[in-house]
Amino acid sequence: MVPRRRRAGVALALLLCAPLARAAAPGAVAIDNFSFGPASLTVAVGTRVTWTNHDDDPHTVVSAAATPVFKSAALDTDETYAFVFTEKGIYKYFCSIHPRMQGTVIVE
Repeated sequence: MVPRRRRAGVALALLLCAPLARAAAPGAVAIDNFSFGPASLTVAVGTRVTWTNHDDDPHTVVSAAATPVFKSAALDTDETYAFVFTEKGIYKYFCSIHPRMQGTVIVE
């Protein structure tokens, strides 16, 4: 049996580390305060990038290419959109509702 004090310490350590692990997830982009974070993300070919809207307002994720490579529907609070990048390149994107919101995915 593990002493109560040690169990509490382990539980606290897990709670403190959990947000760090979530923030460091490869391919994760947060939509928060009318911006994409990180604004520029570098990933390997084959990576699934997931955008999560943390704002109260809806947002989209749309490729800025002449013919969009990816395009989400409007994402409400806590909704996600994911896209798997299968080719190397630089992919600029924006929110079609708030075009000043812009980001880049660099696929190596």
